Amino acid sequence: MSKEQIISPDLAEPNGHFSQATAITASGTMVFISGMTARTKDGTVAGIGDITAQTHQVCQNVQAAVQAAGGTLDDIVRVDVYVRNMEDFAAIHAVRRQYFTGIAPASTMVEVSKFVNKDYLIEMNAIAVLGADQ
Repeated sequence: MSKEQIISPDLAEPNGHFSQATAITASGTMVFISGMTARTKDGTVAGIGDITAQTHQVCQNVQAAVQAAGGTLDDIVRVDVYVRNMEDFAAIHAVRRQYFTGIAPASTMVEVSKFVNKDYLIEMNAIAVLGADQ
């Protein structure tokens, strides 16, 4: 997939690991990944109380979903991230840099008051485009 980072001289540099905008070619298969939490394959919650451990699990879950569709993390063009505490921003982005090593996806992060499980600290959904013209 050909993914391009869009940078506007009229905007400040992102303060985390994300692009202001990303552009892709118009053809390909779009994959919409539901909100992934720190829930492990066996249904337990990884890293209770630990945002770094939970962010790793969330990124691994997003990776597993995009791989099941035939893609990679590099095919992800957008993520939306929901967190319990915005003060975890730096720790979350430190982990994201380990998984999204190419052009970073466009992103929004929002602090929320509750998740479906009281132990979740973060949730991420994603959009990927597979097989776009090169």
